Amino acid sequence: MAIRTTYEIVHSCGHEVTHDLSNRPADRRAGFARWLEGRDCTVCWRAARDSDTESKEAWLAAKRAEERRAATEWAEQFDMPPLEGPERALEWGERSRHQLVTSAYDVLVSEGTWDETDWAVLEDKVRTVTRAGWWIDQRDAEGPDLPELLDAATSDDIGTENPFR
Repeated sequence: MAIRTTYEIVHSCGHEVTHDLSNRPADRRAGFARWLEGRDCTVCWRAARDSDTESKEAWLAAKRAEERRAATEWAEQFDMPPLEGPERALEWGERSRHQLVTSAYDVLVSEGTWDETDWAVLEDKVRTVTRAGWWIDQRDAEGPDLPELLDAATSDDIGTENPFR
């Protein structure tokens, strides 16, 4: 007698679906069939997942607005120059700059061995890099890497305005 490969599953959503489980080892088919009974069918699962898109988008928009507000307040507080680049990259660049510089401050000054004088020198270098794309490219960098990254910035990344306002 051969072990069966197809199962009629009544999913938790109420739909009955025939599943071909021949691609599973014979000793795992019955357990998987029981597991499937406790889940929605594929159609219902996809519908539930796709219908939640609006709440995800609303959550993301709120998160981005909060990050934008924090970055703007930080830039004003520390007299950071506006970034240059395509309009759609400016907000992302501002957020990336804010996150990297505040992370660097936490690691180097708050938790590290730097004093405010060392930080002031680095902060002046931060003000010189005004290309939004440069900050976006560094979005995954670690805070302690900021001094080396700023040293590697090229003339294309550094603005032409006087950083000492």
